[in-house]
Amino acid sequence: MGAHALTPGQAHPLLVVFALWLLVFSASSQIMIIAPILPVIGDELAIQESLLGTLVSAYSIMVGLFAVISGPISDRVGRRRILLMGSGIMTLALLLHGFVQGYASFLAVRIFAGVAGGILSGSAVSYVGDFFPYHRRGWATGWVMSGAAVGQIVGIPVGVLLAGSFGFRSPFYLFALTMALTFLLIWARIPQPVDLDTRDRLTLGGALRNYRTMLRRKEIRAACGAFFLMFLGVSFYVVYLPTWLERDLGATSGQIATLFLVGGVANVLVGPQAGRLSDRIGRKGIILLSCSGLFVTMLATTLVIRELWIAYPFFFLVMGLVAMRVGPFSALLTALVPDERRGSLMSLTVALGQVGFALGGAVAGPLFAGTGYWSTTVLGGFSVLAMGLLVWFGVPEPPFGTSQAAPVSAGTEGPTFETGPMELPPDPDPPPRRRPEA
Repeated sequence: MGAHALTPGQAHPLLVVFALWLLVFSASSQIMIIAPILPVIGDELAIQESLLGTLVSAYSIMVGLFAVISGPISDRVGRRRILLMGSGIMTLALLLHGFVQGYASFLAVRIFAGVAGGILSGSAVSYVGDFFPYHRRGWATGWVMSGAAVGQIVGIPVGVLLAGSFGFRSPFYLFALTMALTFLLIWARIPQPVDLDTRDRLTLGGALRNYRTMLRRKEIRAACGAFFLMFLGVSFYVVYLPTWLERDLGATSGQIATLFLVGGVANVLVGPQAGRLSDRIGRKGIILLSCSGLFVTMLATTLVIRELWIAYPFFFLVMGLVAMRVGPFSALLTALVPDERRGSLMSLTVALGQVGFALGGAVAGPLFAGTGYWSTTVLGGFSVLAMGLLVWFGVPEPPFGTSQAAPVSAGTEGPTFETGPMELPPDPDPPPRRRPEA
């Protein structure tokens, strides 16, 4: 049967999860590989060290810009088309890395890749929200987002080895291959999960009104603020962690790579299980527990890590707590708006996350230079604690049941909830039934 003849009921949930997992693995790996091979890029292309950082910031800027643009488009044309468009453009952008000859051409290719990244941003989680009923979204989102952790564990070390042996272009060829496989899998086997309402034309004014309407709701503003704080806190903590370990504890680049590998393992082990648990007991408690744990561990970092070996179990704990909130929070976001606005919300939060990460890195630099790493860990800890409190007090959670899904109200009085867009095969471990609230 052709791809266009598929219906959501004919698409196996595990195949959907794998396709989105491969998308996240490919997209995140091509981002993460930049930092460890920047010295190789600088040497091979004779780029000044002071300019290398702009290759990262240019990508982030384009992701944030095109995330805001692509969200309303995905709501109108369908998530499947956006996934195909983004994965196709990203495949081409990664292949174009083979033709760069200097700083200007490399910057142009990273800008082009940022366009694709912006189109794809939020699309995987939005598709999860379209395809899966609410009580299965934590499980699905946890596995999908673990693709980034597997990229950290497998993709980055392999990419670094390829860059060292065959030049900096070779990792981008590898991730172009996995992204091309993603495109083919989506085209052949992944359906459009919800019916589209195309009665209204998509215009710039309509898209802006759509964002304005969403932001009138206090729970949407709280969710956006929480997403911003999530990335802000991670940026405060992570950006100068390797520099601190190298400067104060004598860590080598190989030991730093091993540390992040350990963090990736924690992400893979904890993320899917936290998402599944949130399907049974609720999202907000897990998010608040994760943020409270991160608050304590971040503040304790420079007090506890006195020897390098301590950094490994400690960072495992930190990254486990980080992964603990990703699936539940993403699943919670999918329930705040109806299907036709989910892409807009997810893209808006991704854009704000990019702003938060960039701001954290910019502020952390002068703080680290002036007062030391402890100051950035303190700011990181208070940022994640503020995120947890904002979610707990400001973001509503729908009642749990076997078919609760997305809200259908887009007004300003807050969301109401009803049956989702599709049903899965019988759940072998269903959540306890609760009587839905009115």
